Amino acid sequence: MARRWGLSIGSFVLAVFFGGTSLSAGNVGSGVALFLFFAVLAMLVSPRAFPRSVTDAEARARSAEDGRAIVYWRPGCPFCVRLRASLGRRADRLHWVDIWADPAGAASVRAVADGNETVPTVITAGAAMVNPQPEVVRALAA
Repeated sequence: MARRWGLSIGSFVLAVFFGGTSLSAGNVGSGVALFLFFAVLAMLVSPRAFPRSVTDAEARARSAEDGRAIVYWRPGCPFCVRLRASLGRRADRLHWVDIWADPAGAASVRAVADGNETVPTVITAGAAMVNPQPEVVRALAA
């Protein structure tokens, strides 16, 4: 669990440190700006910024029933954050699997990514896409 939250916690610690240091030096504007920058970064890379993750088995079963794509991701991945941000409210239309929380999900990614755990990886009924363009995934979620 610490691995999943490490980047988010680290970003927030930096927010407090740099913001506090700047404020104590009398630089109110830069202190607030630094704090906000790192605090927003902490929220963006947080696992809470993503839809609730399910296990690989659960995602595959649900996908077989409803035909939705499966997105494999991990916390702190900038490409996953970019994909999640581009999907907006449509992100709930996909099944999300955190590969750090589910070893079977990581194995599924390695099976289609030449043995690597490259995320985001999107699996549909007919294809597997490693680090696809957000526009392609938006079309799947439409």
